[in-house]
Amino acid sequence: MHTTMGENIKREIRTCGGSHKFRLLQARSVNIFDPKQKKTSKADIKTVVENPANPNYVRRNIITKGAIIDTTKGKARVTSRPGQHGSINAILIS
Repeated sequence: MHTTMGENIKREIRTCGGSHKFRLLQARSVNIFDPKQKKTSKADIKTVVENPANPNYVRRNIITKGAIIDTTKGKARVTSRPGQHGSINAILIS
């Protein structure tokens, strides 16, 4: 399952050893780190601008690690793996 834009939807997955991890199926917001101010804040996602994993992911608004997303605070590069970590973290690039 790929993480797309929309209402926040998470699924809990049981892993080996009985542990649990969360898969993020849809997300509306992102945790953004601003390197100039050294602060983290939350912003809404507008669209996916670029995705090096697959060029077709841009049209479908699929978010993976390394994707460039447009947010209310500017463009940001995703640093987390939403399908594995259960949240979207990004660094502000503009």
